[in-house]
Amino acid sequence: MSTKKLNFTKAALLKAPTSPKGKLDYYKDTREPGLELIATSGGAKTFYLYRKINGRPERVKLGKFPDMSVENARKAAQRNKGLIAAGINPNEEKRRIRDEHTFKELFDEYMERYSKVHKKSWLYDEREVNKHLPHLFKRKISTIKHDEISRLHAKIGKESGLYQANRILERIRSIYNKAIEWGWRGTNPATGIKKFKEKSRDRFITSEEMPKFFKALEREDNKTARDFFKVLLLTGVRKTNALTMRWDQINFKEKIWRIPETKNGEPLTIPLNDHVITLLKERRGNPLKDSFKENLCPWVFPGEGKTGHLNDPKKAWTRLLKRSGIKDLRMHDLRRTFGSWQAALGANGYIIGKSLGHKSQQSTAIYARLNLDPVRASTDRAIEAMLLTIEEAA
Repeated sequence: MSTKKLNFTKAALLKAPTSPKGKLDYYKDTREPGLELIATSGGAKTFYLYRKINGRPERVKLGKFPDMSVENARKAAQRNKGLIAAGINPNEEKRRIRDEHTFKELFDEYMERYSKVHKKSWLYDEREVNKHLPHLFKRKISTIKHDEISRLHAKIGKESGLYQANRILERIRSIYNKAIEWGWRGTNPATGIKKFKEKSRDRFITSEEMPKFFKALEREDNKTARDFFKVLLLTGVRKTNALTMRWDQINFKEKIWRIPETKNGEPLTIPLNDHVITLLKERRGNPLKDSFKENLCPWVFPGEGKTGHLNDPKKAWTRLLKRSGIKDLRMHDLRRTFGSWQAALGANGYIIGKSLGHKSQQSTAIYARLNLDPVRASTDRAIEAMLLTIEEAA
C-alpha cells in the first residue's frame, strides 16, 4: 500500500497512477484533512473521509470520482466531520437506512399490526394507499420528506378533491406515527402539513324530490339494490351497516335490528318501521316464522363477491339519479335525509342522535336514559311524512 499527498484537482486525480493488479493506492488531499481517494488496479477511484470514530479509525465512503467532483467531495467530507463531531457515526446511519423498511414494507406491517386489528375501515386504508401512493413503495421511509408529502397533498387535492387529499394525508401521518411508536427514529414527513378546509355537507331529499325519488326507485330492476336503498332511507343507518345486514340481527317479533358494532365501536339497536318489516319479510320469503332455515343465506342483501354480501351498488345508484332527475345526491345523504325529516317534525337532537347512533361525550348520559319508544315514535312520524309526499303528488 502506498500513500501519497496531493492537492486534489480533477486533472491531478485523472493522472494519478494506479498500482499493479491486486493493490490499492491511497491519495490524501493536502487541502481538506481526512479526505482520501483510493484507486484500484482496475482504475476505479473513490473518495473517502478517514477519521477516528469513538476511538476507532473508520473510512466513510463519499462517492466515486469523477462522478463526484473534487469540490463536492470536500463539502461531503466537511458535512460528515460535522456529524462525527455531533456523535453520529455516518457509517452506522448508512447501515440503518440500508436496513430500514421501504414504504411498502412499513405499510404492510401497518395493515397487519394495526389497521386490520383496530380499524373497521381497514379496507379503505388498503384501497386508497394502493391507489394514490404506489410510487413511494420502493423508497426507504427516511428518504420521504415533508416537502414531498406537502406537494403530494396539493396534487391530490387538485386532481381528486380536498376530501380525498386530506384522507391520504391522515393515512400517511398515521403510518409514520406507528413506525415511530414501533421504534423507528425518524421524523414523520406529514407532521405540520395543514389539511384543506372541508365544507360540511347538508344535502338531503326535499319534500319536492321525495316523490321523484320513490318513483324512480320503483322502476329499478335490481331488486336487491332497490330494497337496499329503501332500508338506507327508512332506517338512517350507515351504508356499511346496511351492506352487512344479517338475518340473525333482526328480531321480527320486537321489530328491532341490533347491529353488533358500528363505526364508533359500540352496538346499536334500530327500531324497524312496519314498512321495513314488510320489506324484510318479503326478502326473507318466510314471513310467518321467526326461526331460520338452515340453508338460508345469512345476508339480507347477498352479493356475488368474496364477502357474500352486496357491495357498493354504484351503478344502480347512478341509474336511480338519472331516472329521478335529482342532482348532487349521494347514498350517505339518505342518512342525513332521515335525520332531517325527524328534525322537521320536531324531534330533539338527543332523539335524532339516538336513532342515528351518534356518539358524543355531552350526550352519552342522556342516551343511556332513553328507551326505544320515543325513538320509534319519531322515526315512524318521519317515515310516514316521507311516504305521504308520494300520495300527495299522485
